[in-house]
Amino acid sequence: MAHYKGAASEAGRAIHLMKKREKEVQDLEIRKRKIEDDLKLNNIETKFAAHYDAVEQQLKSSTIGLVTLDEMKAKQQNILKEREKKLAQKEAEKEREQLRKLQAKEAERNKQKKQIQALSFDLDQDEDEEDDEDEEKEVSKMDKEDSSQDSWKNSLDEKRTVKRVRKDPTADTSFLPDREREEEETRMREELRQLWVEQQKKLKEEDIDITFSYWDGSGHRRTVRVKKGNSIYQFLQRALELLRKEFMELKTVMADQLMYVKEDLILPHHQTFYDFIVTKARGKSGPLFQFDVHDDVRLVNDASIEKEDSHAGKVLLRSWYERNKHIFPASRWEPYDPTKSYDKYTVSDKNK
Repeated sequence: MAHYKGAASEAGRAIHLMKKREKEVQDLEIRKRKIEDDLKLNNIETKFAAHYDAVEQQLKSSTIGLVTLDEMKAKQQNILKEREKKLAQKEAEKEREQLRKLQAKEAERNKQKKQIQALSFDLDQDEDEEDDEDEEKEVSKMDKEDSSQDSWKNSLDEKRTVKRVRKDPTADTSFLPDREREEEETRMREELRQLWVEQQKKLKEEDIDITFSYWDGSGHRRTVRVKKGNSIYQFLQRALELLRKEFMELKTVMADQLMYVKEDLILPHHQTFYDFIVTKARGKSGPLFQFDVHDDVRLVNDASIEKEDSHAGKVLLRSWYERNKHIFPASRWEPYDPTKSYDKYTVSDKNK
């Protein structure tokens, strides 16, 4: 290796200039780091916003369709953990890069020291002590930065934990989705529905005595027993079986050719007695849900008082009705309309 062979004063001057240049470079590096730290502090809020905006965007892209609150929270936690892991890896990479730079500087510094080892002056010792102090300050500064960053992460985690734990136990949460509560309500509704269906089924199976008159211009009162769930057509079949024994004109008649008139209303064949009983249906001259006749309401002294006693329904041939529908009482009869209501019972057409 070639060494400096000049005068001692020239060698000292050269060493002094070299040390001064190194110190200027170090001061420049320190000022550069300070500017970078100031920029980091000024942009810290922007970084936080970008971090949470990225988490929000990733959460939206990974969520498809309707999800529950628990699934949404779980996805958010996983995305936050992955995001923090990536940020931690970036910070670790930056720290490793800084460490490599410091090691490179240290190697360069050692190389320069070896080049001037041939000249031993007291100034070298002083400068070496200053270099060691600068290195110690720089290392302690990095340690402080690392500790402050760790404390910031810990405080952020504590804040998140506190936000998760703080819940108002007195708040009304009935409007929030609750799978267990919804399943319980669904189960109770199904039980009530099944109970109602069973009750209605039992009601339809109950027997009822129908008092009616075969009408051919005069009444011939009879009684037949049917189920409440039977239709008017089924009732007419049972009544026809009973009447054929006494009335010759009914020997060849089918139930389709008969009509059932109750409270001046012509009841359709598909309706059931259960329908009239459950809805408490009303006719023009009495209730349609009472089929056991006690008295004729037209024989009661005060006809203005409404009673639940009903008239006996009339079973008659459709052909008889077509011939006599312009004559009372057939002139009062009209088809049953479930949407029409009769506020008061009447037994005659006063307006005609």
